[in-house]
Parts: sequence; structure tokens; C-alpha cells
Amino acid sequence: MSDTKTLAVRLDSELHARLTILAKLSGVSVTDAIRTAIEQQVEQMARNPEVAAKAAEYQEAITREADEQRAAIEALFGTKPSKAPARKGTTA
Repeated sequence: MSDTKTLAVRLDSELHARLTILAKLSGVSVTDAIRTAIEQQVEQMARNPEVAAKAAEYQEAITREADEQRAAIEALFGTKPSKAPARKGTTA
């Protein structure tokens, strides 16, 4: 079984009617038409330079936060934390 998620989408009646008729005329299901549109939109957003810049800013914020948490742990315990032991049932 593939890893899929179910998503509820609310559409106004006019858009739903247009989507339904266009999907039928195109020989695809409404679900497939929606999935294709979402895939295209996601790819378009991923190519947007403004989104890429925000992603870089987000990565920097994550790094800063991790550094702050690491420093707090070092301050609490006086040393750099050692590598965490592997969890039961996993490999390191």
C-alpha cells in the first residue's frame, strides 16, 4: 500500500461544476484532475525564487534555534552532549 494522505477540499458550487464537467470531457476523474493541478502548483511554487529565498531564511532560523538549544544543553551539563544511544530496534 502506498503512503497517501486524504485531503478534504472545499469548492464553491460553480468551480465544482466546472471541474466536474472538464474532468468528464477530459476522460479523467475529478480526483485525478485535482491531484494533477496540485502537483503542478507545488512544482510551480518550488521554482519560485521568492519561495526559495524564504526557504533559505527558514533553514537559517532552524540552524540558529538548534545552536541556541545546543548552547543551553552545554550550559546545563557543562559539556557537549555525547551522541545519543541508539533506540531499541534501530541501528546507529
